[in-house]
Amino acid sequence: MAPHPVITRVQPKRRAAHVIVHLDDGEPLELTLEAIERLRLGVGDSLSPQLRHHLLNADQDVRVRDAALNLISYRARTRSELRTRLRQKGFQPARITICLDKLEGVGLIDDASVAAAFIRDRLRHRPRGRAALFAELRKKGVASDLVGETIDQVFSDQDTSDEDLARTVAQGWVDRQGAPMLEALLRGRPDPEYTRAYRRLTGYMQRRGFRGATLRSGSAYAIEAARERLDD
Repeated sequence: MAPHPVITRVQPKRRAAHVIVHLDDGEPLELTLEAIERLRLGVGDSLSPQLRHHLLNADQDVRVRDAALNLISYRARTRSELRTRLRQKGFQPARITICLDKLEGVGLIDDASVAAAFIRDRLRHRPRGRAALFAELRKKGVASDLVGETIDQVFSDQDTSDEDLARTVAQGWVDRQGAPMLEALLRGRPDPEYTRAYRRLTGYMQRRGFRGATLRSGSAYAIEAARERLDD
C-alpha cells in the first residue's frame, strides 16, 4: 500500500488568507488558510484520502461563507438574493443552505430588516404604492406574509398611507408637467386632449403601484393640484 502524500510546504498567496499546500506526491492544493487551521495541519503531516476529503469540505465551507459575507458587506441582501448569487458562483445548494442558516442564526441575514430598509428608502427617495412595494420585495424573495407585515409596520412608523403616497406622487407628476398638459387635464370628458392627459397621469401612477380607489383619489388630487398651479 502506497504511503499517503505528506505536506512539504505551506506557501502564502498574495490573496489574503489563501495558501498553496505542496505535497511530496501529487499536485499542490490551493486552499483557505482557515481550512488548514481547522484541521490543524502543517508541514510533515500526511494527507490520507479521508483527511483530504475533510480538508476540501472545510475549504468549501470557508469559501461560501466568505463569499456571502463579501456580498452583504456591499449592501444588505435577502436570503433569496444571497442564495442566487452563491449558486452563480458555483457553490452547491446544500452547502449554501447550511451557510445561510448559520448567518441567519447570528443575525447577519434578516429579511425583515432588509425589507423595512428598502421600503423606507423608497418612501424617502422614490415613493411607491403598496402594490409596487409588495411586488418589488417579492421579487427579492421575501415571503408574502413578511412583506405585508413589514409594509404595515413601516407605514405606521412613518405615519403614512397609500393615499398619502398617491397624493405625493400625483403632486410630483403635476410639478413636472408643462401648462398644455395641465390645461388638457382640466378640460374634462369627452375632450380627447383630456383623455390623453388623464391616461398619462393614471399610467404613471399605476406603474408606481397605485390601484383602484387609491388611484382614483390620487388622480383627483392631481387635477386639483393642476388647477391650483394654473391659477397661480
